[in-house]
Amino acid sequence: MKVLVLGSGAKDHAIAWWFSRSRLIEGLYMAPSNPGTSGFAVNLPDVNPSDKEQVLAACKANGIDFVFIGTEAPLQTGVIDHLNKNGIETFGAPSYALKLEGDRRFSREFAKKYNIPVPNYNIFTTGKELDSFLKENSGKTFIIKPNDLSPSRVMINSSDYKSLLAYGTELLKKGSVVVEDHIEGRQATISILMDNAGYFVLPICYEYTKREHTDVGNGVATGGMGAICPLALDKETMDQISKVIVHPTFKALKAENLYYKGILTFSLLLSDDGPVLVDYHVRLNDPATQAMVAIIRNDLCDLMQAMRNNTLKQVRLETTGKSAVAVVIASEGYPLDTKVGQVLSPIPPQYMSNAIDNGTYLFFGAVESKGKAIYTNGGRAATIVGVDDNIMLANSRAYKSIDLVSFDGSWYRSDIGLKFFINATDE
Repeated sequence: MKVLVLGSGAKDHAIAWWFSRSRLIEGLYMAPSNPGTSGFAVNLPDVNPSDKEQVLAACKANGIDFVFIGTEAPLQTGVIDHLNKNGIETFGAPSYALKLEGDRRFSREFAKKYNIPVPNYNIFTTGKELDSFLKENSGKTFIIKPNDLSPSRVMINSSDYKSLLAYGTELLKKGSVVVEDHIEGRQATISILMDNAGYFVLPICYEYTKREHTDVGNGVATGGMGAICPLALDKETMDQISKVIVHPTFKALKAENLYYKGILTFSLLLSDDGPVLVDYHVRLNDPATQAMVAIIRNDLCDLMQAMRNNTLKQVRLETTGKSAVAVVIASEGYPLDTKVGQVLSPIPPQYMSNAIDNGTYLFFGAVESKGKAIYTNGGRAATIVGVDDNIMLANSRAYKSIDLVSFDGSWYRSDIGLKFFINATDE
């Protein structure tokens, strides 16, 4: 199978690396790629992954059988639809399904129609309406976020009227906003692969979304600063997630003619009253993906073949039985005022391509090559993943290797995974 992976971020790097380990892969291509993917894939840096004509031309030129799109930009520009019309098989959500993520009003009405629990919410289009609502509910904790698709976790969680109004007013300049009740509970991220007949559940993860572990209340949200996988949950909780969230969603997608062959990610809160759906994502999450792929044993090409044959529900998840801790290394100022153009210190070649299976993996994010040097060009430069017998050991392995990626102003959270083996309560 010849596969093209679209994207350049850390989760795209991780997916391409997963493909590279397949016994069925005969050609692996990455567009536009990043400095770490050249060790196991053919990089196509001049192909714009959001340009459907360029992607189709690359597929024809390289005899591509399958295109994997796990990132949001190409989905929004209709690349999936265009490739399918031209006989190229794809993995990803077509345009008709994007409203599951891109319109929170729709997704919440969809969920409520099928009795899938979501937080109480209101949607506002004007600052006057928002101001009136917040004054009427002064002192109550709310989450405010855009109603439409946002490439990162753009939100605020606070009980402070001034902070909520200021943040919501800024978001309203770009479109309507969602104001949701705050629900106490543990976060969880779960992704499924779907075909026409069923789905395949990937390992459940816990993601760290705030900039610092000391951020509380109106802490700054990021695209994700770390993740652990798997999140250890008892059978009763897992059964509830399946019964109340995942299976009803799949049935609802079928009923509404919204199902597709691709990924669907659920952002959940595990409250005392049961699991609650926070958001759908028609793509993989970063950095949950980097943690997941490090412990999954299933051949990704086998999974794509099962999807093609509509037999995903017959496949059993195979993992290493170990735990993974993923730590994101970010640029100075991220996520509010990111400083870019910093050169990375040289990285040993074996880590550039994850050539040695020593329990430590490196996935590049917002970086680019200029000659022999690598420079930052965005907020989250790379992810280091440590894998070991338990979270404590995986945490230790990840942080022992954290200095593999170093540049002026680089920073990372120092607590990823700690809450699962010491007395900590941070997000």
